[in-house]
Amino acid sequence: MRYCINCCIHLLPNDLHRQCFRCRGPDHNNQKCPVCRGENKIPLYTDGKQMKWLAVLEVRTDHCESWNGFFCLRKGKLCSLMFGLIIMTLVMVSYILTGAKHGLLLIPSPFHYGAFASNPSLMDNESLSDMKDSYQPSKMNISYVKDYPSIKLIIDTITSKIEFITRQRPDLEELRKQEPHMFSVIPNKFLPNSKNPCWYEEYRGNTTADPYATNSYALYSKRFRIIFDYLRKVFWNHLYHYKDKHYRLRCLPHFYIIGQPKCGTTDLYDRLRLHPDVRFSAIKEPHWWTRKRFGIIRLRDGFHDRYPVEDYLDLFDLAAHQIQSVLQSEAGKERGRRNNIIIGEASASTMWDNNAWIFFYDNSTEGEPPFLIQDFIHAFQPNAKLIIMLRDPVERLYSDYLYFASANKSAEDFHEKVAESLQLFEGCVLDFSLRACVYNNTLNNAMPVRLQVGLYVVYLLDWLTVFNKDQILVLRLEDHASNMRYTMHMVFQFLDLGPLSEKQEALITKSPASNTRRPEDRSLGPMLPTTKAILRDFYRPFNTKLAQVLFDDAFLWKRT
Repeated sequence: MRYCINCCIHLLPNDLHRQCFRCRGPDHNNQKCPVCRGENKIPLYTDGKQMKWLAVLEVRTDHCESWNGFFCLRKGKLCSLMFGLIIMTLVMVSYILTGAKHGLLLIPSPFHYGAFASNPSLMDNESLSDMKDSYQPSKMNISYVKDYPSIKLIIDTITSKIEFITRQRPDLEELRKQEPHMFSVIPNKFLPNSKNPCWYEEYRGNTTADPYATNSYALYSKRFRIIFDYLRKVFWNHLYHYKDKHYRLRCLPHFYIIGQPKCGTTDLYDRLRLHPDVRFSAIKEPHWWTRKRFGIIRLRDGFHDRYPVEDYLDLFDLAAHQIQSVLQSEAGKERGRRNNIIIGEASASTMWDNNAWIFFYDNSTEGEPPFLIQDFIHAFQPNAKLIIMLRDPVERLYSDYLYFASANKSAEDFHEKVAESLQLFEGCVLDFSLRACVYNNTLNNAMPVRLQVGLYVVYLLDWLTVFNKDQILVLRLEDHASNMRYTMHMVFQFLDLGPLSEKQEALITKSPASNTRRPEDRSLGPMLPTTKAILRDFYRPFNTKLAQVLFDDAFLWKRT
């Protein structure tokens, strides 16, 4: 293999290289030219003078014909190529592990939301990772930027696509087809002498067998085994015997605290359970309606066996035993009195988490779920009462991030995650309806922060398609924190609870706040002002609609 040192041209065999001026000039002498004499040496010239023999670069012929046309790289070039690949790999690994911390790596974000799968029925047999692969990047895939005007363009695009369209409510027969077992267990009428929805169910199990042996909550969680150990001990004492048969009292909640996460639902739960007429499920947040009945413990871990409705009803057995004691003690004495004990359930996912629908309901319309959680709750309990606690969605998102992020938490990292999530959300609303994006599992899992949870009005409007407005109490955490006595009285009145003594009321209203921000999270300080401004712009149209629906400008959160 020969090369001309003057012009760096690769010389083919038998090539005299006549086009090079330095190799073949006007004074060229065929006898003196090493090329013309057939040698594989090309002299190096500097300023028109030939250098000494030490400066001559000799290029020997490489026998590459055996490679059948492939390039033969010298060892130096091969080493350089390998070194470059190693450096590139290290940079990519560094980006993945650190999340491009503080923008030191100028690598575009690999996540950008694309299109929905065209046929949801095909997704039933796909793994969760396969579902993410079905979302292709959109044309505009910008990386994280701290420039407020740039991100504002994304928010303006999202705002232009917002439409609040009333959903079609499914009929009862469609719901029965989807959940036949649930409808076979829960009756359509409850005991008339109980304020709480309860009924007697025949117990066909062996009197020596463990009634909770197959309960999924007891099997999959060590935390709840103590509760079920106690239930096993007292179970047989609460069976009702009638005509040689055994019956057990079953109950559903009278009210649900349905949302939202990081909005004070735990504090409300802890105070309500101090009321003498209120009981709760054995587990604060069963998440049965939204996750466990689909076999979801953590969606990223895939699916487990579905929790049957009987497992959910078992969680109310402690409260059912107390209600049964009241009914039996009053049966002979004061037959006209009703049981006033009511049961609550406080899964903060109930209002918003419909992510599992795409795996089970394949007759969707343009990516929107055909059935929502509230459709089934209303089918069994049309008179149920619902409590919603909300807070400024901007502050809620930051609190949510601090609570769930496991490492590298900082205001800067939060800003990056917000920017990326906005890009993903924008990519969805460009092609699909707002409802389709809000309830989409793959989008929600891809977003680094849960922007969608703060779109309160989207969820509230869907709940109002099946429940009357007077069945839903919407509170603000800011009001609860500043005047707890007032908000608790609103809850007592809404649930039609009896009056309390001053001592009981003081116990409920003066207890320390529950589930406050951890000390290590407080040390991180507030979010960046730019981040707050971005989120204010994003949530503004949704807060405006919420204030209109509730006829209360406090839900604009202008002063927070």
